[in-house]
Amino acid sequence: MAGSNNGSTGRSSYEQIGKRIQRLVSAPNVQKTQWVIVVRRDDEPLDSWNVVLQEIEETEGIEIDRQPDGSIRIGWQRYIDN
Repeated sequence: MAGSNNGSTGRSSYEQIGKRIQRLVSAPNVQKTQWVIVVRRDDEPLDSWNVVLQEIEETEGIEIDRQPDGSIRIGWQRYIDN
């Protein structure tokens, strides 16, 4: 993930969001279902959040579904096939 050009605060926010999503995706129960629901936290800048989501969305084999409540469902492999 390349990150945003918002200086050190933007970069660290970008990295923190990416690491948080990575931890969620790595959870054993999530690996079994091959999808996870993620919600932006109030302390996460919208621009950094959008950059992370855009880069995830551009990854082959990953699908992002924006939910009506503002959450994001990230799915891969079997989830996409069903």
